[in-house]
Amino acid sequence: MDCVKRITRLKGPFGHHFLLFAIWCWSTIQDGVAFQTPPEPGYISSNSELASPPAAGLFEPIEISPAVFPHYPISGQPLPPMYPIYPTTYEPVLTGRCPVNFSAISSITQKTASDCSQPLAAIVGNVICCPQLGSLLHIFQGFYSKNSSNLVLQDAVADDCFKDIISILASRGANSSLPVICSAKSLNITGGSCPVKDITTFEKTVNTSKLLEACTTVDHLKECCRPICQPAIMEAAVQISGLQSVMTGNKDIAAAQSSVDTINDCRGVVYSWISSKLPLEDANSVFRMLSACKANRVCPLNFTQPSEVIKACRNVAAPSPSCCSSLNTYILGIQRQMLITNKQAIICSTVFGSMLQKAGVMTNVYELCDVDLKDFSLQANGQQGCLLGSLPADVVYDNSTGYSFTCDLRDNIAAPWPSSSSMTSLSLCAPEMSLPALPTSETLHNYGCRKDLEISDAHSKLFLDKLQSILNYLVRAKDLWNQ
Repeated sequence: MDCVKRITRLKGPFGHHFLLFAIWCWSTIQDGVAFQTPPEPGYISSNSELASPPAAGLFEPIEISPAVFPHYPISGQPLPPMYPIYPTTYEPVLTGRCPVNFSAISSITQKTASDCSQPLAAIVGNVICCPQLGSLLHIFQGFYSKNSSNLVLQDAVADDCFKDIISILASRGANSSLPVICSAKSLNITGGSCPVKDITTFEKTVNTSKLLEACTTVDHLKECCRPICQPAIMEAAVQISGLQSVMTGNKDIAAAQSSVDTINDCRGVVYSWISSKLPLEDANSVFRMLSACKANRVCPLNFTQPSEVIKACRNVAAPSPSCCSSLNTYILGIQRQMLITNKQAIICSTVFGSMLQKAGVMTNVYELCDVDLKDFSLQANGQQGCLLGSLPADVVYDNSTGYSFTCDLRDNIAAPWPSSSSMTSLSLCAPEMSLPALPTSETLHNYGCRKDLEISDAHSKLFLDKLQSILNYLVRAKDLWNQ
């Protein structure tokens, strides 16, 4: 417990900023897609290979993530066509109790309706629909605050407004089951347990100039690996949560969980304030980019136990019809889940390859059986794979072609076979932009408080030692919360 003791005794400004950085680091490895459907027998979540988030969704207050997989029959039946698809529109029936002029945010509402169209919402939910719905809710909060002294809505009003938002989206062709598909609810726009919900207190507490400078524009090339806006949002959330002193005090795990929930809620308040200060399209661009950074960190696919593949491929060293047939049959099931991005495909192929290696399949069966990255994504009419780009994208509606989206034209490349069964070193950032690898479930129990870092600067070494201790504490806390 030496690690825990060292954390609870950190005091002062250095301790606060250090803990803030550690919390943000932990949030980055918890980001990703957390599906809420009960697991089937033999279910293996790919997220667990990359330090999966608890069901509570650490540090994700309003980042909506898909909860429902589209399940299509595998018995030779063709997949539903991706295009052309035409929406059915009608006049929505509203509650009349939401004090917001929805026409003022109609451009974002229409974009969300297109991105979450009735037949496509589930299959593009992970990287298009649910991130856009989350962005709409942030923007709605910010727009509401312009005519109010608060950055959030009261519970009763939030419930009415949320119903109106879903009704308007459905009337414009969106899937009416978006609250289920994206795990969205009216609580997302209330601020929850965050103690600061009014504009005046927020602007007195937070360095708003620093926050706005960090998040007015987000660099598409740098934010995901060298984040500027994301840690600024976290810092502001911690400030308004009032938990700086609590985090450096001697608190038990229950208190720590409560603190995490509060910070989650406060992040939603920070998003609302940012939205109120930016033009609609600018705010939407920022929120979508932040969501893309999170989505591209993990594989969103569900992998069942590949028993048949392991049995057929364990001892092969040359092309084997039985191995490739078994592998292709398994991948066929994966192809019926959802559309994913090119970066997600790299992670998914590595996750699956690691699963096979752990079970004794050491030969690169991807190469033997000609498996490409595009094979891990949904197939158009069962014939042609489509990988979405890693940058935010939208579903586009055209009167002649219906709904459509753009596939990454660089997707016809071989799936990478992992160099080892360990996922700790996988990074899609350049080496100089990567943080040190964090422990996974296999190494947690023996990780300890290591002090073998080769750093010449004594202060830097001390800082990293303390950071390592805090990360160990957070990892252990996560294990206790999951019990």
